[in-house]
Amino acid sequence: MSPPRTRWGVVLALWFAGLCAAGQFSKVGVIFAELAPLWPEAGARLGLVVSVVGGVGIVFGTTAGLMVTRLGARRMIIGAALTGAALSALEAVILPLGWMIAARILEGFAHLAIVVTGPVLIARVTAPQDQAAAMTLWSTFFSLAFTLTAAFGLPLAQSHGAGALFVLHGALMACAAALLAWVLPADTPRSTARLSARSVLADHARIYTSPDIAAPAMGFVFYTLLFVALLTLVPAEVAPEHRALVAGAMPLASIVTSLGLGVALTRRLGAVRVVQLGFALAMVAALGWAVTLGQGVAGMTAALALSAALGLVQGASFAAIPALNATAEDRAAAAGAIAQLGNVGTTLGTPLLLALVARFGPAAISGFALPVCAAGILVHSVLTRRRAQN
Repeated sequence: MSPPRTRWGVVLALWFAGLCAAGQFSKVGVIFAELAPLWPEAGARLGLVVSVVGGVGIVFGTTAGLMVTRLGARRMIIGAALTGAALSALEAVILPLGWMIAARILEGFAHLAIVVTGPVLIARVTAPQDQAAAMTLWSTFFSLAFTLTAAFGLPLAQSHGAGALFVLHGALMACAAALLAWVLPADTPRSTARLSARSVLADHARIYTSPDIAAPAMGFVFYTLLFVALLTLVPAEVAPEHRALVAGAMPLASIVTSLGLGVALTRRLGAVRVVQLGFALAMVAALGWAVTLGQGVAGMTAALALSAALGLVQGASFAAIPALNATAEDRAAAAGAIAQLGNVGTTLGTPLLLALVARFGPAAISGFALPVCAAGILVHSVLTRRRAQN
């Protein structure tokens, strides 16, 4: 049950933990070029250092949501933050590649536990009128972590080595664990139901056939198919004089739109309608890209508009978790599904768009974005109709 007043200090502590969890991706992704010489024999295996963290979410995302009510959200997130701190400290030694990949797999479980429990705990300490704002703030952690790592972590790694960035990340994770232990309320009574292969499969079926529990994730997967792929590939397609600006401004445009216009619209229209509106505006921006193909100021504007429109989808998708699901158990399941399908989209989007751009040129960005956005709108329309019939 939601409290009458929002505990914003707890919300900010959870958001900080989310930033640290996203840092488990950005601390490697942003300095990928600096890591390559450390394992010259790696070849294609080097990509696993980045991708294996997301792979854990693909396989175990929904299962992690099921574990929240059995282990307790407070215990789970603090344990995950402490585990992440220890693993970052271990990685600072710059392990042999095989051991580094193993450490990153374990880090994937810690990351997953944080991103699944965060929305559940935010909903627990947030008043109904503030849930859109709190969930939108939470949704910015991934983009902001990459922005901060690029601004501060990359220079640190370049001047003092990758190990220094891993040490800093581990220290921040430890701070997050201590802060959460201080501010989080005690766990609610935990479920005593046992997990088995049969029960996990049955719960997956229940989650993905529910128009309430599955809806946030079913829209979010189309956002993740697009967003990271666009951040990765669009800057290279704009005019050279605009590339640095576009690379830095695209994630910021998404954050600003999400926290500003997105919160106001979600309160007025509801989370699902804002997700659909964001996809629709992204389609308009994609048509602008098709006309300009990234050239000139108009092309730069189309790129930023595309990112800004998707910012509405980002925040409203997380706001839909408490808006559509009243119980902590259902919210945990919805957050687990978001983690699972979000990692699917993040993993598949960039290689798909890269292949299309290599074959068809910059026009492929619009050709990819338009049907993906249309599918996001359609899926939410179908699920809204199903909810109305129940």
